[in-house]
Amino acid sequence: MKNQDGLSRRARWAGGETIASVLMARTLAQPELISLAAGFVDSETLPIESTQKAFDAIWSDPARAKAALQYGTTIGYPLLREAVLQRTVQADGTTAEQLNVSPEQVVITAGSNQLLFLVSDTLLDPGDVVICGAPSYFVYMGTLGNLGVRAVGVEIDQHGMIPEAVDESLTRFEAAGELGRVKAIYATTYYDNPSGVSIPAERRAALVELAKRWSRNGKIYLVEDAAYRELRYYGDDIPSLWSFDPTGEVVIHAGTFSKSFSPGIRVGWGILPQTLVEPVLAQKGNLDFGSPNINQLLMATVLEQGFFDVHVQRLRESYRKKLDAMFSAADEFLAGIDGVDWVRPTGGLYVWLRLPDGIDTGFSGALFDRAVDEGVLYVPGEYCYPPNVPKLTKNMLRLSFGVQSCDSIRRGVELLGRAIREVL
Repeated sequence: MKNQDGLSRRARWAGGETIASVLMARTLAQPELISLAAGFVDSETLPIESTQKAFDAIWSDPARAKAALQYGTTIGYPLLREAVLQRTVQADGTTAEQLNVSPEQVVITAGSNQLLFLVSDTLLDPGDVVICGAPSYFVYMGTLGNLGVRAVGVEIDQHGMIPEAVDESLTRFEAAGELGRVKAIYATTYYDNPSGVSIPAERRAALVELAKRWSRNGKIYLVEDAAYRELRYYGDDIPSLWSFDPTGEVVIHAGTFSKSFSPGIRVGWGILPQTLVEPVLAQKGNLDFGSPNINQLLMATVLEQGFFDVHVQRLRESYRKKLDAMFSAADEFLAGIDGVDWVRPTGGLYVWLRLPDGIDTGFSGALFDRAVDEGVLYVPGEYCYPPNVPKLTKNMLRLSFGVQSCDSIRRGVELLGRAIREVL
């Protein structure tokens, strides 16, 4: 068929209206809605004072001020790259020397989504395959679709991606003669968006072993999205997936300050295998010639002055109360409905609900409009699954507790419970 509009294949692969735009349109049309859909951070906890202090420190030093207002390097501000690496290895209970990694493998990007795009654009051709959880982060699913890449989902449980399911998927690709098309496995390792689950240490080690064992028709990378690591409210931290790869050849680690400090500053990073640094930087150089330098110096100063850790502690205290408010409301308004259950995450921003099998939570189902009429908004679960999933589960939904107050969370869950009962 002739391409009448003159658009590129990638523009057409990007698709039409996104779920985010649909939900945003609903919110703008009905501002009184309690949105348990938006994955935003709480505006009340944005670090205004510490950001002002960090800027004051920059402007009081002429050399640093000039550096902030000048071009930087494509790879990113050296002091920030060093700080990111040091913080990551300390959190993992190891050292850069033990992992044989240097700051030259840390690339600063405009948020972690840019890192995910750059890595994907560097590694993947149209028709290639990325294995991911079902469900998984729908924004990254859109990125893969935009690149003409097949996202293939595997089963998850309350502990995240199941290594045996990944192994079975790779076995099927080998039997079909398509193993060489599988280029990566993608996982959000901490408090997954949307499911809220975290992958335990033993599964992390198993996933690294799987990627290495199956890299016989070409390298299969593990892409670790650690965007929510700092948002831990209960339990102990877990070493990153990246730390289970002592060779440094398999895992691509993506992180961001968007959820843990400020999304408006748009600073993320990647810790890359040495062989990927140069090709990713070549892509990034063609794209933006380096992320905004002033933002990088700002985050470096925030870390240097100790503002970041203080802010993360404040976030944890605030979000812990909100998570508890959502659990309490779910116990009160949802637990009595047969067929309704939910994951109880220990961090992050999301709670994943399963409803009775007969309920379709999508835009075309009865529940979504009923919930909007009641005054509450959620994310339909079907949009969090990779395309072409056999027997797509349509009775799931995602709730976010980040934006609303505890009282609004309680009221929103009450309204959702009412809508579910009415549909039933």
